[in-house]
Amino acid sequence: MANNADWLNALNYIDFLRDVGRHFSINRMLAFDSVKMRLERQQELSFLEFNYMILQAYDFVELYRRHGCVLQMGGSDQWGNIVNGIDLGRRLHNAQLFALTSPLLTTSSGAKMGKTAAGAVWLNADQVSPYEYWQYWRNTEDADVVRFLKLFTILPLDDIERLGALQGAEINEAKKILATEATALVRAAVRRTKPRPRHAPRSRKAGSAPVCRPSNSARRIAGGYRRAGGFRQSRSRGLERRSAPRHRQ
Repeated sequence: MANNADWLNALNYIDFLRDVGRHFSINRMLAFDSVKMRLERQQELSFLEFNYMILQAYDFVELYRRHGCVLQMGGSDQWGNIVNGIDLGRRLHNAQLFALTSPLLTTSSGAKMGKTAAGAVWLNADQVSPYEYWQYWRNTEDADVVRFLKLFTILPLDDIERLGALQGAEINEAKKILATEATALVRAAVRRTKPRPRHAPRSRKAGSAPVCRPSNSARRIAGGYRRAGGFRQSRSRGLERRSAPRHRQ
């Protein structure tokens, strides 16, 4: 993995301003949404943050120069920074570079789901245990359950629609299925060989994390529902399969 400290730590500030900084227009930098929205909301924007787009652009050019990297991927909030790197690569090396961004994942309340957000979740089990990972999805806001089932599980759409119809306290059952399915996709190959966290329950109590194991037919249990190619009768009404599921194209 490349470490940008390899080229940033050796930079001379005056040389950097002369050779790289001259290719950036303050007018254009102020026009990018990431900066413009901060200014319109009268939110503080430090000189360090303002210069971040220059450093990220320079990183892209260095990755191209050192490793032949021509594509940078990121969230939609990084569009301006990546485009600056494309422009800088063209100006310095006549390089043709590319950008690919995707919409940011946010909760229904507008909170960003990213590594800098409070309570950020990590895929690495050394950063977040399987129990904590399961609990993260179990605590999903009610308004996000259906959208997250579509984004982070491979459940048939018919099943997701039936889960989305649950009301009141029954929505917790949908959250348990979301947590179990999402955890199984990421941690399916990880057996519980390490001791449980002290705060993790040793018995299956209400709200506790299920043990997620690989299953070719996705037969996993969550909150009393048993899924084996679809829903069967459970303690919550209205979830029995009535027709063949619709699958994503």
